[in-house]
Amino acid sequence: MIKFWKKRIKLGTLTEDLEFDTQLNEIQKEIKDHVHKKFAGSLAIRMVDSGSCNACEAECNALSNPYYDLERLGIYFVASPRHADVMLLSGIMTFNMTPHVLEAYKQIPEPKWVITLGDCPAMQAPFDKNFAIKSPAEEHLPVAHHIAGCPPDPKEIIKGILSFLRKI
Repeated sequence: MIKFWKKRIKLGTLTEDLEFDTQLNEIQKEIKDHVHKKFAGSLAIRMVDSGSCNACEAECNALSNPYYDLERLGIYFVASPRHADVMLLSGIMTFNMTPHVLEAYKQIPEPKWVITLGDCPAMQAPFDKNFAIKSPAEEHLPVAHHIAGCPPDPKEIIKGILSFLRKI
């Protein structure tokens, strides 16, 4: 452990990708500007899992860490759809979860948008359509934007949020 701290003191804080760090700063500035202009400084997202393996949720959890820090940009994950502006939908639309997803969507006040996260809601995952699977999500909801990946890493999620903000 002493060897680790000596190295840390000698080298300082190192990041994995210096190029992405500068790119991330630009992306974060642009996101903050869009959120400020289009949502009066606060974008509330309701994350809904419609039958996923939780990999997308784990990547979204990383968005709250000090490196990405979405809350500093004015983006918050909320517990109630009544407080949300956007539904972030992950997972394959299952028979059991479809009514709950639709109910959560109904509870989001207007104007509202749906962003699908990962390959499952778009049926790009290796699933066959059967009685238990009601995907793709766009058959049930008006999807405004899709963030691809299985799972998409936090970098791709942030870029996807920026693409969505540019689009609306």
